[in-house]
Amino acid sequence: MKGTGRALVRMALFAASAGAGVAGVLAAGRPPMPDIRQSVLFDTPQADAILAALQIFPPDNPWNQDISSLPVHEGSARIIAGIGADKQLEYNLDMNFVIVPAGQKRVVVKILDYPDESDPGPFPIPDNAPIENWPLTRNENSRALPRPGQTLEQFQREAEGDRHLILVDPAAGKFHEFWQAKRTDTGWQASNSVTWDLRTGALRPERWTSADAAGLPIFPAVVRFDECARGMVGHAMRFTVRRTRRAYVLPATHWASSSRDAALPRMGERFRLRRDFDIGGFPPHVQAILKGLKTYGMFVADNGSDWWMSIAPDRRLEGLETLHRLKGSDFEVVETGARSVEGD
Repeated sequence: MKGTGRALVRMALFAASAGAGVAGVLAAGRPPMPDIRQSVLFDTPQADAILAALQIFPPDNPWNQDISSLPVHEGSARIIAGIGADKQLEYNLDMNFVIVPAGQKRVVVKILDYPDESDPGPFPIPDNAPIENWPLTRNENSRALPRPGQTLEQFQREAEGDRHLILVDPAAGKFHEFWQAKRTDTGWQASNSVTWDLRTGALRPERWTSADAAGLPIFPAVVRFDECARGMVGHAMRFTVRRTRRAYVLPATHWASSSRDAALPRMGERFRLRRDFDIGGFPPHVQAILKGLKTYGMFVADNGSDWWMSIAPDRRLEGLETLHRLKGSDFEVVETGARSVEGD
């Protein structure tokens, strides 16, 4: 870690120990944190201002690591071919979130499937908490999309699919993620719940899942309007592939496969856009994404369709359809040097 990074981490830890929380710690060049008095949805100017001030994990965290000069993995060509070198890059407009104020009322969430690998509540869930895919309609699973005329409250109860729910609490220096979250007459339920520390970026216990099959967080990977408007996505992103290996590489902590085929990627495998790929003809918001893919790359985060990225369902993003010009052969697998665990 560089000296500046160490200083920032020390600042964060000192402020946290004093009760200031991550909102009181300014990373170099970030504006002050706005006063958050009510819940703020992801696709608003208010959210943009908060996110501009928010340090999401320490500067030396893997999500914030510049991988542009790291070596190519020895199995890169084989893994790219295994996923599909000629397949187009696709995208879901799926991962939304809500930012909550310090005084947000906390509620109990009933955990249905992974209680032993979930973090305890209660959780600060506001009435306007968005379920994955709200409010737009682009997802590989068409049944998981909002119906015409469906309200958010109805979608909280009726949505299908993975139904991710993401809560960001800057004052507490935390964010919370849920898989298959659902609002019912008796309260909220989910298949699992995870609380992440914005200050430390601490990993899940090894072999534990999260709201993603890889055991990774989702919020740090979301492609957001505010950063596209600034000209570059400044962190690693997430994508899915249909078949993965029974292995993971840190920061992933979990696999979701029975295959040991070395031509398949591990959970947490990191890909980047090739340095020689020309981004000049793309619209500005897409150039911001492609710059991020060259610098920070993207992690294999879950099983799904091949080469599908996650992008916030924000109406303000433009030109995303041009991502289809990319294909698998435009990427390469990176050797990060992180520890890998093979399944038994």
